[in-house]
Amino acid sequence: MSEAAVARLTENFGERILETSDAFGEHEVRVGAADWVEVAQFIKDDGALRMDHFIDLTAIDYPERESERFDVTLMARSSTSGDRIRLRTRVPEAKKIGTVSEIWLGANWAERECFDMFGIEFEGHPDLRRILMYEEFVGHPLRKDYPIDKTQPLVPYREVTDIGKLPPFGIEEGQPFARIDWEARLAGRDQQVSPAIGVQQGQRRALSDSEAAQQIQARIDARLEQDGDAAEEASEEGSVE
Repeated sequence: MSEAAVARLTENFGERILETSDAFGEHEVRVGAADWVEVAQFIKDDGALRMDHFIDLTAIDYPERESERFDVTLMARSSTSGDRIRLRTRVPEAKKIGTVSEIWLGANWAERECFDMFGIEFEGHPDLRRILMYEEFVGHPLRKDYPIDKTQPLVPYREVTDIGKLPPFGIEEGQPFARIDWEARLAGRDQQVSPAIGVQQGQRRALSDSEAAQQIQARIDARLEQDGDAAEEASEEGSVE
């Protein structure tokens, strides 16, 4: 990530840069939704930044935030300098945000995925329609209020001519995720099909909770303690001399 890129944006946009951060070395700036497209265009065209490599665009759902439910994030990189930056903005539910698909062609499909999964609309997008879910799919599966047990209707197989397609799924293959009783199938086994079901069954939430992770952390702590003792001894020897 690039501190210089953050400084450049702050220099040019001033108070329109609402917030900056560098957690874990990843530099990020947050702008208002009204400035989203302008700032995106700037980081690509500015001679000092040249963020010509589009990496990704996605969203995060914060349903507890009533006024600005979604964060939309954009990651870009300069193929010249190797610097990277992440832009973030907040979008209220049922409000549109400007498209950046004309700035980076790669954003076209990323914005469609964001629309498909979260329901966020990108104004000016040339072809905003579902890209992963089928047209009859109801709702947006990455919203945090999407029911874990929701069953989507199966739709008839569409006959399409002059195109190579696989035959329809069999009745077992075509079952939606929620129609399988995963809690019963995995009862008594230390396996997960999703974090939510894992928590319901009292299983370990992630690798960080496992015995293997604890052993690795213990070795790291021991190494840090050993290095600290060695540094302290070296300091004491230096003071004696």
